[in-house]
Amino acid sequence: MQATLLWFLWQDLLQPFRPAFTNHGFPRFVQWVTGLVLNVEEHTITQSLIGLGQEEDWKHLENFAEVGHWNQPLVERALARLLEDAPGRLWHGYRVSAVDDSKGHRSSKKVWGCCTFHEYTARCPNRAQTVRAHNWVVLGALLHNEDQPAWFLPQTGKLYFRRSQLPTEPDVEEFYTKNELAVQLLHEQAEAVPGKHLAAFDGAFATASVVRPLVCPADDLPRIDFVTRLRKDARLYTPLVPPREGQKGRGAPRKWGKRLPPPRRGGQWSGGWQEGVAFVYGRRRRVRWKEVLCQWRVLGHEVVVKAVVAEVEGYRIRFCLVCSAVELTGLQIVVLFGARWRQEDGFRDLKQRLGWEECRAWTKKPVLRTSWAQMVAMSLLRLLQLRLEGLGQTDWWLRPPWNKRKTRPSVLDVERLLRSRRPEIQQLLREWLNCWENKTEKEGSK
Repeated sequence: MQATLLWFLWQDLLQPFRPAFTNHGFPRFVQWVTGLVLNVEEHTITQSLIGLGQEEDWKHLENFAEVGHWNQPLVERALARLLEDAPGRLWHGYRVSAVDDSKGHRSSKKVWGCCTFHEYTARCPNRAQTVRAHNWVVLGALLHNEDQPAWFLPQTGKLYFRRSQLPTEPDVEEFYTKNELAVQLLHEQAEAVPGKHLAAFDGAFATASVVRPLVCPADDLPRIDFVTRLRKDARLYTPLVPPREGQKGRGAPRKWGKRLPPPRRGGQWSGGWQEGVAFVYGRRRRVRWKEVLCQWRVLGHEVVVKAVVAEVEGYRIRFCLVCSAVELTGLQIVVLFGARWRQEDGFRDLKQRLGWEECRAWTKKPVLRTSWAQMVAMSLLRLLQLRLEGLGQTDWWLRPPWNKRKTRPSVLDVERLLRSRRPEIQQLLREWLNCWENKTEKEGSK
């Protein structure tokens, strides 16, 4: 595969971000993101420039990270519009996004935005349960892939602070809960790209402070549907039947219908069980489910939702799910919720392949911009892979003999492809930077 084709595709993916930066800042952004994907060592600014063979530009890139102009809303909009052309962006008529939080551990309490958290998932007995970390709430797109796991492309994130550990002067930060940050991210995404949006998140976000602002937004914000996990003792009610004309009752009008059995006893819901086969959690599985239209106490009596209880092959415990997009079938709801797990794989790739776990920034802007640049880099790697597949290029990724079940390229495979053409890409990038500087000088002299 020619390096010029790779560079052309990569440059075409980076060009939409041009309005978010100044004439001098955009080439630094291109350097930074390109260096992240070509670098195999620590993902610091210095190491990224070493991967590009442009160590002499370290001061310019350090200044860009610290004080350079960076319009993050425009970066998010540019990435959202790039994703509109990606195959699988529309899934059952919705633009499906996943939102969750993840920690990046830091060893020093002097790092900006670093807080202490209790890590409930620490399985190693030698690992501390209280850690010092950056806690990011991250939103990303889920792309449909027929009979294959969905693709997760991170788009943006917001840093969460504990109220008692907010950064002090001069970095005054307003406190938001994780739920509020998740709602902000989803509404910003929906405003950037009009259309039907659906958010997939775990049961930790299945609270009134999340689902009500999404489905019943204020201030002319777009509605966002959701799919999430139900508590097994969730309070569900049959939709209230409006009274007949002229019929009067005693007392205040009812708001809730008849109480339904809780999801743990979903087999007692009216209607029969349905059966089907769908791609869930890595392979096609038989699914037996029952669905019911109802009111959910958490969301309020004004909205009718669809509750689903499902028995999935290979899982002993039933799935108890709820979705506000009532036109979807129970089987589709199970598939969409199962696709949410791809976000965890995306976090792993961000940390292991792009250095999200080993961020070396200390002050505010570099801390934020380093993570944002890594998210953009990972999404562009996936988009590059999809564009290569669209051109019929399918034989470039590694199929190791020890992993015969591998059926599609990984983030590491795309990085290997770019690194295999590192000398040519370094030369093409240097020529592009020279042309950009000459163009900027001519425009400035006019």
